[in-house]
Amino acid sequence: MNSLSHIAWRKFKKNSLGVFGLIIITIAVVISFLGYVIFPDSTPYSNQMHLELSKKEPCFTTFFILVPKESVSEVNLFEKMLFGQESQFEEIPISTYREDNGLLWYTPFDSQYEQKFSDSNYLISERTYILGTDSFGRDLLSRILCGTRVSLSVGFISVFISLLIGISLGAIAGYYRGRVDDAIMWLVNVVWSIPTLLMVIAVSLALGKGFWQVFVAVGLTMWVEVARIVRGEVLSVRENEYVEAAKTLGFSHFRILFKHILPNVMGAVIVISAANFASAILIEAGLSFLGIGAQPPMPSWGTMIKDHYAFIVMGKSYLAIFPGIAIMLLVLSFVLLGNALRDALDVRS
Repeated sequence: MNSLSHIAWRKFKKNSLGVFGLIIITIAVVISFLGYVIFPDSTPYSNQMHLELSKKEPCFTTFFILVPKESVSEVNLFEKMLFGQESQFEEIPISTYREDNGLLWYTPFDSQYEQKFSDSNYLISERTYILGTDSFGRDLLSRILCGTRVSLSVGFISVFISLLIGISLGAIAGYYRGRVDDAIMWLVNVVWSIPTLLMVIAVSLALGKGFWQVFVAVGLTMWVEVARIVRGEVLSVRENEYVEAAKTLGFSHFRILFKHILPNVMGAVIVISAANFASAILIEAGLSFLGIGAQPPMPSWGTMIKDHYAFIVMGKSYLAIFPGIAIMLLVLSFVLLGNALRDALDVRS
């Protein structure tokens, strides 16, 4: 078994596209894990708004006057990674500033009139928005990075739900056959006949709009592919000699199924899981685009495209293109990874 795993790993490493996909996925996981520690805007959901800075071009730079807030306490590193840190400063965007005899004179952003800043407790900060700002003046790069968490979370949980249901029903149908197989496959065919997006919308409306509801909705619509593939693999594997030997030795059906059969069909399950992960990301983006996915202010790539696709004809196409590129890159990475795993785990080659 170890030699087979070593051979599969060597075959996978030779697939440059698969390695590329794995690298992109690894980077996305690292970004999601570190979270707000590495986001330029570390406020919860990267939702710091400056309406004066609405729809600014990539690499836009401006100055801020930072005035400390009194009632904001600093959180520890772990809490900041998970939930972010409320800004400890009141931020005032400015165009220019000068200090004269201990007084600060500044020009508010998009204003031509210089004003005097009366408070003596302040800091001056310069900030560059690498990908520009959205229609609410939020840092677009931070929102896209934060949206990585949403996409990976939906993909992981929904794939887990689909595997839990699909492997169980597919294994039972393939192992016991007969009426049990007929009943399960009837259910699979009924669910299969309903368009995926329509099923997701129906489940989402039944459970309500929200982040966790998307997990369940997507997972409950993706298990049929897993069930069909597992059933077919189990039907093939159960005819092998070692399964017959296990039955002769008097092993229980549970032990034969979960210890002797399922471990030998995991290769196909891994491949379909990578494909389902990509599908889950696309479905979540579609739901958010329709307004029944992750709800504001939670950043979702689909919501970003929905909010800004009208700006494509107004010379601000980057507002919708950058989230679209993020979706395309992550989905493509999972597709490439799935194809590479399929080739590496193919025993016939």
